[in-house]
Amino acid sequence: MEPRPRSRWTLVWYTLIRLGIFAVVLTVLLIVLPIEPWISTIIAAVIAFCVSYIFLSKPRAVISEQIATVRSGAVPRSADSDDAVEDAAVGDAPAAGDDLRR
Repeated sequence: MEPRPRSRWTLVWYTLIRLGIFAVVLTVLLIVLPIEPWISTIIAAVIAFCVSYIFLSKPRAVISEQIATVRSGAVPRSADSDDAVEDAAVGDAPAAGDDLRR
């Protein structure tokens, strides 16, 4: 299953939108409400989480689908090719005890 070209950037856009929501809410809370900054930060984080959970379900579903595809092995990971190169290199090298037997 080949990923759609637009879906490669879904994680980046999703993260930027969530950070933007957090920044806007935090800015509004810091300007409008005369409360401690750390309390405003916690409130902004909770509000940003709720807003992103409700309104950003489609990008979240696309990201989870991509993760599930990679985890199932349908898309080859680059680590597999690294493992094959390392196995080939180790297979050609003499064993650790070979030097002591001579």
